[in-house]
Amino acid sequence: MENTQSYAKPGVKTFDLIMTALLIALVFLATFINIKLPIKANGGLVHLGTAMLFISAFLFGPKKAILAGALGMGLFDMVGGWLLWAPITFVARALQGLIAGKIAWAKGSKGNSFALNVTGAIVSMPVMIAVYYIGEVILYGNWIAPLASIPGDITQNILGLVIAIPVCAALKKVPYFNK
Repeated sequence: MENTQSYAKPGVKTFDLIMTALLIALVFLATFINIKLPIKANGGLVHLGTAMLFISAFLFGPKKAILAGALGMGLFDMVGGWLLWAPITFVARALQGLIAGKIAWAKGSKGNSFALNVTGAIVSMPVMIAVYYIGEVILYGNWIAPLASIPGDITQNILGLVIAIPVCAALKKVPYFNK
């Protein structure tokens, strides 16, 4: 009987696993670089984890971005004093990584299109914000109070995009990304 299963070159899957783990760790660590905004809302934590999620999406595509965002920021919530938020973060950031990565890698661009990268990030933002809003409504049983978190979420996303675009442009000059 013929074996129809395809196999990757030796070491490719191992390298892929290592790269994914590294991205998760980088998102996790970048999330610790944060500023608590002086607003009375739960969306008042602005961190660099979002920039790393966008970098993961633009450089490596949706699969790695989903895992990097969901696991990296979810782990941060678990160890950083935001345990109640971990499931919400997992969903919000998985969806954000999926959307940003899918659009950035659309039409075979593999994250090389400035327009698709920016579009992917911008389209992912309302989804991330909506998931956190719904999560906060569920946690606190209030439809109005979570609105106060939205400006911090917007700030965090814009900062992440502003950082990710030049970082990715510089990294795209590295031979690894020119294969």
